[in-house]
Amino acid sequence: MAIDDRGASPPPRDTGTRFRPERWAPEAQGLLRIVSAYLFIQHGTAKLLHVPHVAAFDQVQLVSLTGLAGLIEIVGGILLLIGLFTRLAAFIMSGEMAVAYFMAHAPHGNVLLPMLNQGELAVLYCFVFLFFAAAGAGAWSIDSARRSDSPNSP
Repeated sequence: MAIDDRGASPPPRDTGTRFRPERWAPEAQGLLRIVSAYLFIQHGTAKLLHVPHVAAFDQVQLVSLTGLAGLIEIVGGILLLIGLFTRLAAFIMSGEMAVAYFMAHAPHGNVLLPMLNQGELAVLYCFVFLFFAAAGAGAWSIDSARRSDSPNSP
């Protein structure tokens, strides 16, 4: 180890072995996208395909507000799961969850306390999807594969 003219040792060089969690951000984003989409799809399949069975959805008609929500949840969820048209699908699903919160949960009171009106999941989905609408799909997505195959990519 060399000593400088003041008699002190220089600081050790960064050899790249330091733990840097930000290096995993695209993969963490991709994992959040995949898990969120998988869970969201289940809401749509429960409404329209009755799998898993939820008794409250036994009489849901496709041509109804709940049927439209189920369709958005299945189609949008699949697009989000595979990472195709992620920003658009996530924006639409974020809007659906905002509407769901204000139509189904807020009328029960405590608009600013979703824990008390059972609206926590709707709020969380709304903002997770809003994040994907702004940030994109992350790793392991068709969107990122299409972007890297384009002639204008760096």
